[in-house]
Amino acid sequence: MPHKLIIQIPCYNEERDLTQTLTDLPRQIDGINSIEILIINDGSTDNTGEVARANGAHHIITLKGRRGLARAFSAGIDAALKLGADVIVNTDADNQYKGSDIPRLVRPILEKRADIVIGNRNIERIKHFSFLKKKFQRIGSWAVKKLSGLDIPDATTGFRAYSRKAALELNVFSDFTYTLETIMAAGHKLLAVENIEVETNPPTRPSRLFGSMYNYMKKSAATLIRIYTMYQPLKVFIRIGTVLFLGGFLIGCRFLYFFLINQGAAGHIQSLILAAILMIVGFQVMMLGMLADLIAANRCLGEESLARIRKLELDLDQKVSLR
Repeated sequence: MPHKLIIQIPCYNEERDLTQTLTDLPRQIDGINSIEILIINDGSTDNTGEVARANGAHHIITLKGRRGLARAFSAGIDAALKLGADVIVNTDADNQYKGSDIPRLVRPILEKRADIVIGNRNIERIKHFSFLKKKFQRIGSWAVKKLSGLDIPDATTGFRAYSRKAALELNVFSDFTYTLETIMAAGHKLLAVENIEVETNPPTRPSRLFGSMYNYMKKSAATLIRIYTMYQPLKVFIRIGTVLFLGGFLIGCRFLYFFLINQGAAGHIQSLILAAILMIVGFQVMMLGMLADLIAANRCLGEESLARIRKLELDLDQKVSLR
């Protein structure tokens, strides 16, 4: 069966490094009949678009203004699907990843073992990563594993391959980065995810995704909490509500204890008021959790319907183009 691979590269002011990145990409892979390169120009103010055209990019999407990595990634996935991609590889424009690893990256998808393949960097062997960055990478990957149920050694890597099925089913809501969100979504949608170890090239520039490690950790944590709450709202709200309710219950038991040993309620009225507030708020939070769970169920149905509609539209467009 013929397979079409589209390699998408989100770019922002990458005229200096893009030539080397495009030169390193494979032009032929066993099992792949057609390889096309898609550039998502995220509002670059330099000559990124011209460099891409001069170096053999087949398709270039130019976004009006800088919309961020997550939006550029989503625009690329949508365009790749419309272009008829059976497999989509996402890589960085700064030549961080080696194009020679792409055949290994797509192999599990071609062999129908995986829906998503993640190219994990060996973090411990990357010399330009500081000790603190390596530590935070391990903590972040551990948190993603606990929340998604997927064992991903390098959760922030952008070097990934997606089958057409996975690309149709995944939706990105974050404005910050797609890397964590797509792993969380894949885990909850029970998509088959496989890891391979890849090598990296020496860095050509500092990361533009975040200004400081603190800012990156803060935004990443917020993304994880948001996505986990989106897919598992009942667990989140029930746990929070239970903690509040039990706190109020224990404070109420304390008040009752002093009342029963004939010390009277004087001096402990504040405890009784706090207990009542905590128990009421805790119960309301649990009720909100049940409501959020119903909304999440409807959202899942909506995502499934959206995936089917997108597939029908793409199939229809393909039939029309063949006529």
